[in-house]
Amino acid sequence: MEVKTFQFNPFQENTYIVFDETNECVIIDPGCNSTDEFKKLDEYILRNKLSPKYLLNTHAHIDHILGNKYIDEEYSLKPHFHIDDLFLYQNSIEIARMYGLKYSFLDAPYYFLEENQEIIFGNSVLKCLHAPGHSPGSICFYSEKDSVLISGDVLFRESIGRTDLPGGNHQQLLANISEKLLTLPDNTVVYPGHMGSTTIEYEKMHNPFF
Repeated sequence: MEVKTFQFNPFQENTYIVFDETNECVIIDPGCNSTDEFKKLDEYILRNKLSPKYLLNTHAHIDHILGNKYIDEEYSLKPHFHIDDLFLYQNSIEIARMYGLKYSFLDAPYYFLEENQEIIFGNSVLKCLHAPGHSPGSICFYSEKDSVLISGDVLFRESIGRTDLPGGNHQQLLANISEKLLTLPDNTVVYPGHMGSTTIEYEKMHNPFF
């Protein structure tokens, strides 16, 4: 499994393309929001001869869904996210306006992810870990075989997701990280929604929240 990271939009959000030797891939949290950002994503997919199979959102905060409509138009993929974040998705036009962001809303249909659901593409499997606290529907995507965790805004290097936004819950976030993420193997590489990657071992040793 390979993980390609792009930093997009004014929030410097991490957009991920995850793929394997079959060249099938998933696009996670497309934050692309300009012609230049769309071009960077498309060129990478074309250059590596990738075949996008799923559009996945770790959660529905605006910086993680800005490119959903573009991905649907270019690759005919509908978003998959947890139903508990539907209210955030449905209010995203107002949120984008509040931040002064250019945004094209992608309406239904949507597909809703559930705890322990498996996303299968190529020879790879990503397991859904529902870890609310940053948002009610926050999902982390975990590959046991490849020791990879796409953590969204749940867990960062030496930090955790903010909990002062609608639906946030600090104690719930801490509990989910402790019970669902820090119990993963130490060598698991964590790819968060912002900033650089880390590992479960490093966070157990250095994250000041634990």
